[in-house]
Amino acid sequence: MFDKGRGPGGRLATRRIGAATFDHGAQFFTVRSEAFASSVAGWIGDGLVFEWCRGFSSPPDGYPRYAVRGGMNALAKRLATGLDVRCPSMVFAISRRVGGWDVMLDDGTHHLCDGLVLTCPVPQSFGLLVTAEVELPESLMRTDYDRTLCLLAVLDRPSAVPAPGGLQGVPGVTFAGDNQTKGVSAVPALTVHADPPWSKEWWDADRSATETALLELAAPFIGPAQVVEHQVKRWRFATPRTIWPEPCWLAAGTAPLALAGDAFAGPRVEGAVLSGLAAADALLTS
Repeated sequence: MFDKGRGPGGRLATRRIGAATFDHGAQFFTVRSEAFASSVAGWIGDGLVFEWCRGFSSPPDGYPRYAVRGGMNALAKRLATGLDVRCPSMVFAISRRVGGWDVMLDDGTHHLCDGLVLTCPVPQSFGLLVTAEVELPESLMRTDYDRTLCLLAVLDRPSAVPAPGGLQGVPGVTFAGDNQTKGVSAVPALTVHADPPWSKEWWDADRSATETALLELAAPFIGPAQVVEHQVKRWRFATPRTIWPEPCWLAAGTAPLALAGDAFAGPRVEGAVLSGLAAADALLTS
């Protein structure tokens, strides 16, 4: 497995700034299917996953939201145990070979394989498949994504985000999370995801201006606390605007090759898991 990040996980992203721990991609996950529920039960049983809360509204909706001890990325690391995961490794091009595929990395090395599963955002997969001479359906090829600008702020005291440590549906913001209240950070650590319209408006702005604007947007969640340190993160392909009707896409008439990810089974952690399982099954039975 090749991953361009410093570690596996993608949107199961966790960052540390000093003693602070931030989930800055997916903030939690839910369970809707029996297939995913069986895995989650095992993770809960061994202490990796815990129920964070049952909603962020007042009163809460009663539906469990799950988080991961040590941050969401700990789940990706658990899933990668025993696998040959190579980080950071950026795939530069894919081409056909007899009975399979030649994967070339940006360092010029070549890796031969019998089958492939691409789980990066669809526009990135499309760019790789041009050299592989694989044609995507027109509607899939045009899959677009909303952008997200994210603020990570270390605070000198608890944030103004009320228990259980998360807020949704605030103007300009998709989610504000207090990672300490959530139970993943030893010190006050605030994550704020700007909503798609706000993120689009500020995406190409000067970096300093964007940071200032994000801090102003986050002010109601910071409250009387002081920001000790902060970082801005950018998700160019944050949320797919349309979802492919099948849990994965399998290329026809070639050596096994499948596309999977949250653009296929829904923009949630569970959707990505189910899409990956469907892609693996498609390759094994093709």
